[in-house]
Amino acid sequence: MKHLAKTLLTTNPKIGFSIARLTLGLVIFPHGAQKLLGLFGGYGYSATIDFFTTQMGLPGIIAFSIIMIEFFGSISLILGFISRFWALSLAGMFLGIIYTTQLEHGFFMNWFGNQAGEGFEYSLLIIGLALSIVINGSGKWSIDKLISKKQ
Repeated sequence: MKHLAKTLLTTNPKIGFSIARLTLGLVIFPHGAQKLLGLFGGYGYSATIDFFTTQMGLPGIIAFSIIMIEFFGSISLILGFISRFWALSLAGMFLGIIYTTQLEHGFFMNWFGNQAGEGFEYSLLIIGLALSIVINGSGKWSIDKLISKKQ
């Protein structure tokens, strides 16, 4: 258990990894806040769960996981707390998004509203940022760095 904690918390002290982590957390946070709290024009928890399970046909546990990963994962990334876990969770989630909803629409996002849906270019950027965090950790300014110094 101690080895797992050390692996999760050990981080490359470079500032660039803090920037990647903060960028990912700040970009994902509004999406999670929409889904959980109804902020930023979102519909909130109940309506989002209903949409995911009824309209999209996702299992309830997947719908719940998406909301938790986006909301609590983004906050944890912003703080730099267990960032590898949350970044890996986001990468897996966005792979699922590509497979279930974006692959059929091709690479490009729907910038001009002339496609039936969104392409997967945004999701690839999220996955790339997430994988850099999985590999290198939270970076210089993080709770993970503070905790790993104490071990």
